[in-house]
This record gives sequence, structure tokens and C-alpha cells, in this order.
Amino acid sequence: MHRRRHDLSLGFRDAKIDALLITSPANWYYLTSFTGEYGALVVSRNGTTLITDGRFMVQGRDEMSGVRIFQQKRSLFESAGEFLRDSRFHRVGFDPTQVTVGQFRTLRKAAGARVWWVPTPGKVESLRMRKDPAELAQMRRAAILASEVVQSAIGLLKPGIRECEVAGEIEYQMRKRGASGPAFETIVAFGARSALPHARPTAKRLGKNELVVLDLGVILGHYCSDITRTVHVGRVPKRIRLWYQAVLEAQTAAIAAAKSGAAYGYGREGRRSAWSRETSSQLNPACIRQESAGYASRMMWPFTPAVRKY
Repeated sequence: MHRRRHDLSLGFRDAKIDALLITSPANWYYLTSFTGEYGALVVSRNGTTLITDGRFMVQGRDEMSGVRIFQQKRSLFESAGEFLRDSRFHRVGFDPTQVTVGQFRTLRKAAGARVWWVPTPGKVESLRMRKDPAELAQMRRAAILASEVVQSAIGLLKPGIRECEVAGEIEYQMRKRGASGPAFETIVAFGARSALPHARPTAKRLGKNELVVLDLGVILGHYCSDITRTVHVGRVPKRIRLWYQAVLEAQTAAIAAAKSGAAYGYGREGRRSAWSRETSSQLNPACIRQESAGYASRMMWPFTPAVRKY
């Protein structure tokens, strides 16, 4: 964590700031290991201070190393502004995408006229973009856990079960297997409802020969995973097998195009090429989006050809 804070401070000279105010929990976890949900972090070349209230003083001391803790006496942003004023920082960076107008006004008033506020968005995020070996290992574990949960959910897909039942079992399995919770609201959608890109689970029951979309992710060790699978319950008709094959080819083309240095969006060309080779009207992407559970928007994840026959 000290290395991360040091790497962050190396960019202060170019940004022309003395310190950086960090208000995102994900960012202060990355820099300090503090898992509390309330506070503000100030990083400078001379050290790092967490500003928080009395609820997190013990937790902060247990979780962090080399970080001072300043207990707020007033509101969080009033206390942060007063701390910056008393620390004699002249130019303080902040991320305007993570501070509201009201919070900024409170900061500016409490810090006084001597503190000059410098918008510096994405400073911590630029470090987080490059993952170290420990982060990559944790992300793999999160992805594996999500995959295991999907497999357990597929086993539940029998005619008559409700979307909300499957969603509830999915989130139970996440926690049972060690996740702290879902990375986002779990999506389970049957039949025509699966054409909705972000369908919320309802009491709809699964019928025979329907497509099912399962879209879920887990939080494991503060890292998130995201997996989507589309499955067919019952005997798979030829037209859906054609959809599957087209999407699989598009996915393979996109993976082949995903190389270090490739521009964002470059993989789309590979996917378009795969789609263009299919001349059948059955493979029209708009048709597929409607009839195969929004599959055009999820074509990076081919669905299982069949679950079981009924």
C-alpha cells in the first residue's frame, strides 16, 4: 500500500498540487486497505491521513499501516476542509466527478481562501488500471466463484420455477461460497422478458422451450466479477443453434482482436465480420435481440445449447 501511495504522489509535481483529497471508498481501499464506508483520505508527499468519525477509529488502526487517523469533530467535509487549512496545503487536488457541488462548497468554505482547489480527475483510477499479480489472482478467484454460482443456478432451471426463486438462490450461493455479496443486482429473465437488457427478477414462472438469461457478479475480497450466460430449457431448435454458432464465431473473432495496444472498439470489427458472413434473415441482430433474450447485446458470452429435455 505504501508503494501505491508513493506512486500516486510522484504525479503531484506535474499536476501542480501539494495534496490530493480522495473521497471514493474503492480508491482509499486501494491505497490503504481501509474497508470502512465513511471518510476522506488526504495524500501528500509528506504522508497520508484518513479523516473519519469515531465509529472507524479502531477499525482504521487495525486495517492500515503508515496512515494517520484524524477524528472529525464536525461534518466530514467541514473537518476535511479544516484539516487541509491547518496543514498549510496551498494547492489541493480533488476529483470533481466524486464530490457534489454542496460538498465542494463546504470544503472550500472550511479550508479558507489560502487553499486553491485543482480539479484532478482519475488520478487513483489511472494507477488501478494496471493490476498487480495479487489483484489478478483475486480477480480470477472472483470470476471462478461467479462461474460456479452460474453452474449451480443452471441446475435449478426446470419448468415452473420463478425468476425470483432463481435469483434468491444465486445470491445465497454467492455468500455461501465466500463472497461478500453481489457486484450488482442479479438479473434472471425467462422467455420474452429476457429481451430486456436489465430485467429485474419477477414472479414469472419458467415455461418449456424458453431461453433464460442469467447475469450476475460477485464481490470477493473487494474485487468484482461479471458473468452472463444464456441457456435454453428443452430441445434446442435449429434457428437457435444457428444463433449460437454465429455468436460463438463473433466472440472468437473479438477475443482474437483483443491484444495489447489494440484501440478500444477494435474488437467490434471482428464481431461485425463474423455477423456479416451470415446471410440468413434469421441472424438479423435486431431479430436476435428480440427473440433470443437480448442476445446481440450479450454476444461475448455464448449460451449453453441445452440444459435438459422435458
